Amino acid sequence: MTMPTPHRSRRPRLHRAASDLPYFSADGESYLAQTTLRELKKSRPLRVLSEEDFAHWQTYGYVIVREAIPAEAAKRLLDFTWDFQGLDPDRPDSWYEDRPFRSELDQQLHIYGFVEAYHHQLLWDNRQAQRVYDAFVDVWDCEELWVTQDRLNLNPPNVGNRDRALIEPTDRGFDIDLHWDIDTTLGVPPQRVQGIIALNDTRPESGGFQCNPELFRRFEEWKVGRPADRDPLRPSVDRTEYPVVRPDLHPGDLLIWNGLLAHGVARNISRDQVRAVQYLSMMPALEEHERLRRSRVDSWRHLRTPRWNRTLVGDPVLHESERYPTATLNELGSRLLGLTSWKDAPDTGGAGATAAEQGGEPACAVSV
Repeated sequence: MTMPTPHRSRRPRLHRAASDLPYFSADGESYLAQTTLRELKKSRPLRVLSEEDFAHWQTYGYVIVREAIPAEAAKRLLDFTWDFQGLDPDRPDSWYEDRPFRSELDQQLHIYGFVEAYHHQLLWDNRQAQRVYDAFVDVWDCEELWVTQDRLNLNPPNVGNRDRALIEPTDRGFDIDLHWDIDTTLGVPPQRVQGIIALNDTRPESGGFQCNPELFRRFEEWKVGRPADRDPLRPSVDRTEYPVVRPDLHPGDLLIWNGLLAHGVARNISRDQVRAVQYLSMMPALEEHERLRRSRVDSWRHLRTPRWNRTLVGDPVLHESERYPTATLNELGSRLLGLTSWKDAPDTGGAGATAAEQGGEPACAVSV
């Protein structure tokens, strides 16, 4: 789960996305729109979601796409996740071996189970999967999307050096147990979408994604009468009236949620089980934001730690740029990265050359 980035004091410039619908964003994470996603009237036919799925998405703030990727692909990525960290899935004592912490944030990320790999081919295979892309087209009603260069999560039982009690509790702001991804006190809240692909089966005791769909459904009613200085990121609700639920996920399932849905990661209280997911989302492409586009392409090309969120810190032991080569992109992946523009004709024989024409970059093959 990507923790919200701190607010910047200077008013950022808004860029219009390369889409028919008017979406505007400064950072490619949160968007201003004429219509909220929960009130959006579809102009394109649904590709993956059913009418019932789309109604659930707009009413309760999340939707599950079953088998968005094959279960075998999820298993391969799960195996990579173990291997990347040097952990043995059959030897639980290896899950808690001492490791260097560069900062307090680094320790917290370890406790929460974040895995600092962003660019491996298996990650990109899922990002550029047609069914995954089509699901995000359905929720945004927009075809011109960019995919997040996000990481993995492998959360074993929260004991030892992964015990959440090691994190100093706070009264306000981000809380891994339940939080919003946007400032809910704003008069015009931004639109934000996040997602995960399950790499193994969920278990009640192994923790994982949880959310408050009833609070999402009744949010406008709930916020009336709340104090003006209420916490913008952490809900304070009666969980008997607004129950927290934990959706059932299987390997390859994609869960997409609205930033206005209060959600979090439940503690793993099992003895020997893990919760494993890939974080993956798509947003309208900010192609006119040239600095952001270049940063995304350079991050992919050179396996650099992405800069879109301060909590992405890179692996402290052996950075992924020293482990494996640049991922190969298909035509869809090239557009989802920003290497090829959505305005260009498909399959012209060289996505890299097209990007060079747009951004002045040296021409190169899609696969380096």
